[in-house]
This record gives sequence, C-alpha cells and structure tokens, in this order.
Amino acid sequence: MKELVILSGKGGTGKTSLTAAFAFFSKSMVLCDADVDAADLHLLMEPVVQQKADFKGGNEAIINPELCTGCGLCIELCRFSAIFEDTFEVDPMECEGCGVCYDLCPEGAIDFPEKTCGQWYISDTRYGPMVHAGLGIAEENSGRLVALVREEARKIVHKEKTELILTDGPPGIGCPVIASISQANAVLVVAEPSVSGVHDLKRVGELAEHFKIPAMVCVNKCDLNPEKTKMIRDAAEENNYTYVGEIPFDKNFIESMILKKSIIETGESSDAGVAVKKIWDNVMEHPAMKLERLV
Repeated sequence: MKELVILSGKGGTGKTSLTAAFAFFSKSMVLCDADVDAADLHLLMEPVVQQKADFKGGNEAIINPELCTGCGLCIELCRFSAIFEDTFEVDPMECEGCGVCYDLCPEGAIDFPEKTCGQWYISDTRYGPMVHAGLGIAEENSGRLVALVREEARKIVHKEKTELILTDGPPGIGCPVIASISQANAVLVVAEPSVSGVHDLKRVGELAEHFKIPAMVCVNKCDLNPEKTKMIRDAAEENNYTYVGEIPFDKNFIESMILKKSIIETGESSDAGVAVKKIWDNVMEHPAMKLERLV
C-alpha cells in the first residue's frame, strides 16, 4: 500500500481538484480528505455516507446553577473571561477548556464533560471508498481529527487489500499538515506561479524534508506567470524535489466543479486534462510510489 498526500502552501491552489482527477486514474484506492477545517472534496465526489460518528476532543466547563453559590472565584480564576458575571454561565466560544475552574470550585458546581467537536464519515463514491470529516466552527483538535481520518482510511486499505490512499491534505505547514503526512510515502506540492507560491513551496518542502518524506512539485495555472513558474521549477531542482509537471489555466476546471465532476470527466482531452494525466504518470513513476499493480 502507498499513500500520496497532496499539499499546498495556501488554500485555492487546486489540490482538491487534482485529487479528484487522480481518483479517476487509480483503479484501486481509498480517498481521504484530511482538510478537516475546510473539507470540500465531497463537493466533487458526491459521497453516499455509510458510517457516521462524532469526534470528541477537549472539554468544556458547564456551571450547575443548583450548586453554584455565586462566590465569583471562577470568574477571578478564568484567564479567558469566559464566564458571565451576571449569570455565572460559561461562554462556550470563549472557554478554552483549561479546567482551572473545575478543579478549584469550592462547591464542586462545575462539570467538565468532553465535547463533540465534529463528525467523521466513511462513504462510497463513484471511484471507491472515501473517509472524510468536518470540524465544528471555532473548534480545535484538527490534528487529532486528521490522524483519526487517516487511520480509518488505513483500516479500509488493510481490509479490502487496496493499493493506494489518495489524501487531500490541508494547506499550510501547521499541526493538521504534520498529522496528514506522517508515515506517508510521498507528498505532491501544488504550487501557483506567484511570489507567495515560491515562498510557500519552500515552506512545505522544508516540512517534508524534516520528516524525510520525498516531495514532488507541480505548478497549476502555469501560463499565468511564466517567470514565477520557472522560479518554482528552479527551486524544486535546487532542493532535489521531483518536478512532475505543469497545468495551464483552463476554464474547464471551473465548469467541472460546477458539475461536481473532476477535470478528467468533463475535459480529458483538454490541455489541462492532458497535463493532469502526465503529472499522474510521473507521480506513479516516482520510486516512492511505484507499485506494479497500479494503473
């Protein structure tokens, strides 16, 4: 089994569209959407949910009005000003779940239950199984949810003897990204030809290097700024990242998203469709990804 994680230094570079296109070419794979803070792969895959479960992470203080004497110690101790002074109620948007009020309340009037932060799903798609999730608004522990989603994808792989996990990773280089690339075989960085694109490539590349994961690079909308595209290509070569290709700007990407399809389903013979197929072939030829039965 191999796992390819598709990353980008920022949102909007096209990694989800590329993941959906790659799913078309793979004949034995599990899709995994690890961008739990802003999941959108399901918009193209139209998954049919087979299993749904709550994701619990962290705790939230709740004051029991029947036991509370209004002494005000919790308000004094709370560094986040999360307790209303007039009603002695906890503001869930401000509570950081530190537990100080729970530990030190003299009346034991504060409960500290584990809270539900989101949901995760196992679904069927037209390309195969998909594991995805959604984190609640302003909720934390996205790194833990990413790890859970990837673990469920691996369970499916081992059960069904699948050959590949295609993971649509989160943007940036933070905790969710780190959780999405651990134990992966390779990452593909989707860059855009801009000043920030060059900078973002270096950041993501350094992260992959730190975890000793082979990095590949492609440029989306390469013809919009040939100079920056060349800079990204040169940066990839200088840092020994495998440069796997370029995708020209193509309105078919937009049209395919409107239709909830991949670029290959709506425009396989278009310039962008042909470029994506070449990138897929190059990715699968990388030593870290080579698997005889992959098509």
